[in-house]
Amino acid sequence: MSQLNKLVERLIVSRVEFVLVGGFAAVAHGVSLVTQDIDVCCRFAPQNLRAIETAVADLHPVHRMTPQKLPFVLTDELCASLKNLYLNTDLGPLDCLSSVLGVGDFDEVKRRSIELPLPIGPCPVLDIDALIAAKEATNRTHDRMTILQLKAIKERQGL
Repeated sequence: MSQLNKLVERLIVSRVEFVLVGGFAAVAHGVSLVTQDIDVCCRFAPQNLRAIETAVADLHPVHRMTPQKLPFVLTDELCASLKNLYLNTDLGPLDCLSSVLGVGDFDEVKRRSIELPLPIGPCPVLDIDALIAAKEATNRTHDRMTILQLKAIKERQGL
């Protein structure tokens, strides 16, 4: 998990406009399950994509979903066509999404986020209700376990 913290820290330092979503967001809320990647929802504007490129440039990023594991090199054409970005880096997988199932596009995700204090500093994270909605929409086995924990955390916090 410390490697994943470093990856999130790089996004913050590079001023990427993003919201932490997925398993790492659940962990930030107090879920005890372990995650192996970072999922963020971000604005897919060229300037923000260039900030992502800067954040991971020295981490040997490659496109995870291509059979050839092509290096991550942005071009103007690629910036214009990307909707999601799935990378492997030396610090772990990074999934950049333009929207979150059950929540909406980046503007809605941002609206439904809160800032949480993480060991690396304050970080925008999907709020607990939106995270539950996202996990319910995907409805995978591990998501159902996460939902149970998120609901228990929410109840304990009196939310």
